[in-house]
Amino acid sequence: MIGRLFSVVSQRAPSLLHRVSLMMKPQVVFVLGGPGAGKGTQCSNIVENYSYTHLSAGDLLRAERAREGSEFGQLIASYIKEGKIVPVEITINLLRKAMEETMQKDEKKFRFLIDGFPRNEDNLQGWNNVMKDKADVKFVLFFDCSTEVCIQRCLERGKSSGRTDDNRESLEKRIQTYQQSTRPIIELYEKLGKVCRVDASRSVEVVFADVKAILDKED
Repeated sequence: MIGRLFSVVSQRAPSLLHRVSLMMKPQVVFVLGGPGAGKGTQCSNIVENYSYTHLSAGDLLRAERAREGSEFGQLIASYIKEGKIVPVEITINLLRKAMEETMQKDEKKFRFLIDGFPRNEDNLQGWNNVMKDKADVKFVLFFDCSTEVCIQRCLERGKSSGRTDDNRESLEKRIQTYQQSTRPIIELYEKLGKVCRVDASRSVEVVFADVKAILDKED
């Protein structure tokens, strides 16, 4: 099933994203950090103050899981419940579609924050295979936060978020996956000099002040 999706994605006629990219390639910032590091909150702040569109890989997957008639809903649900990383073909298809739709509506919206991706080497390879020539990755915005702070934030969020993975059992699995799979990706980009690190254990306002300094410098 996953192979069939990848075949469909790969063999499509030149997509809108490809046609638009002939004029302006999407400019992408990968936003990474552990569960509860504040990625979503800070992305919302960035969108309010800068001309970025926020795409959360997790939100896109949860929306697809809930979409009536989704071919992959049950598969996505099982991966999320176990704190595992969803197959890359599904995630990239959702990200690519979201970028296409955004740029179709407004060609000036070509800057994207991709939150929670790439989460492992398979994600990165999949991105490079499908998107390397269609989008420019400017840098990785890394929200660095201790495990205990992340867990406490998620447990507090879980009281009102309704997210099935905001419980201690799922959190411990998610953090283990993050440490084993995502940290090496951050380290890889650090070697390329493409990581902007922010201490995310502080207040939202203080963290965003650092984020603004980074984005102002990049602009």
